[in-house]
Order: sequence, then structure tokens, then C-alpha cells
Amino acid sequence: MALLTEEDVRRMSNQGTRGPVVVARNQVLTPGARDWLREHRVEVVYPQGQPDEGAEGRPQKAGAPEYRTLFGATLTGKPEHMTHLRGNTLVFKDHPRIAFRGWIDRLEAEITLAQQAAAGEGFPALTDELEEVLAFIRRYIRFDVLAEPVGEMSLCGYTPDQLREYSHYPERHLGQPHFLVHWSDGPAMLAVNHLRTVVRQTELAAYAAFRDENGGVTRADMLLGLNRLSSLMWIMMIKLKAGSYERNQHH
Repeated sequence: MALLTEEDVRRMSNQGTRGPVVVARNQVLTPGARDWLREHRVEVVYPQGQPDEGAEGRPQKAGAPEYRTLFGATLTGKPEHMTHLRGNTLVFKDHPRIAFRGWIDRLEAEITLAQQAAAGEGFPALTDELEEVLAFIRRYIRFDVLAEPVGEMSLCGYTPDQLREYSHYPERHLGQPHFLVHWSDGPAMLAVNHLRTVVRQTELAAYAAFRDENGGVTRADMLLGLNRLSSLMWIMMIKLKAGSYERNQHH
């Protein structure tokens, strides 16, 4: 049996700020380690089948669900600071994949706010286009959790190549040059511009989530989708500036 000392559990719990400390089947806490854990209120989790020593471990419950972690432990309860990565695999809530899913959640919220601004200003076509964008983004959690490919992509009638081309050369394709946003441009313009910046942040979160040890990515299709989505946001802004969206008569 291996002994876990106070120094060991300090390191494992990042000085009490990270937790929990997972005690493997072949490990035993020293008295000093148990005292430090109690003093700092660090949770201790014992793998299924290992006694809890009557102190910090969670008692095993018959029929309790079993979870696994990326660091090899088996748990019979889900700690509050951990969440599902996929299936019964748990990770800490600040794991890059979980942070990325949080940005997807925020992106959905920002899309609906942009729709509200577009509808309020009398741009029904823009509102509908944003609904298509929302449907696309709502599939991203599925792409991640189930490892599904994004597949062939088309957004609001544009292919990925067209999205890149039109956003780079808007005057050539849409009759409106690049411009700087001004506060007087209207609620829809400002909302879509804000949405564009959130798409960019979500793309960065996706890179952090799917980056490998060599700096490459394991889900290039998901990053491409977000990159082209930010291009679409700029195209929408260009069309707003050019007056290409038909406006309701009562506005």
C-alpha cells in the first residue's frame, strides 16, 4: 500500500483550491494528510469498493451510478464541481470542453437578442436568417458530445467559400465597402456586431477545447463552421449598411 502524505494531498488538491482528492485502491492517507484535508475542507473521493475510513470518503450506496474520470478514478457519486464530458465520464467544470459549451450557450442567447433587435427595427428577413444561424449553433453541442461531423455547410444561401469571399470583398459582391460601426447605426447593426464578437470568442474557446499537444486541432470542421459564421455576421452588417434588407413599412 502506498501512503499519501500531507504534501501529496496538498499537491493533488492544488493547495485546497481545486479538489477533490481521489484516493486509489492501493493508497492510504496518513494521519497528517487526513488532518490537513479536514482543516481545509477538501473533499476526498474513494473509488468504488474501497472503504471510506469513516471520515472524508463518501459511503458507498447500493445501486449508485458509477462515474469515471479522465485521470482513471471510478466514482459512485458526482461531485458538484464536476460535470459530464460524455456518457458517464466526468471532468472538472473548468475543463476546456465544458468552457466551450458555455460559450455555445451564450452564443444562443446572443442570437435571440439580435433577433429581437432585428424584429424591433423591422427587418424580418434578417430575423429569419438569424433563426437559421440559431438552428445551426444548437447542433454544436451534439457535434461535440456525440462526436458527429458538421458535414456539408451552407448558411443563409452561402457556401463556406462564398462566406469567406463576400466578407473579404464586400464592395465587389454587395456594393458596400468595409466600414467602422457607429453608435448611430441602429439597434440591429449594433446587435449583430456584438454577436460577431461573441462568435469570435466562441471560436477561440473551440480552439482551446480541441487543440492537441502539437497545436493542431481534432475538430477542424467545428472551427471552420464558427470561422465562417463570423464572416456571415459581417455580411449581415454589410447588407444592413447598404440597405439591402427590406424593412417593414410601419418602421
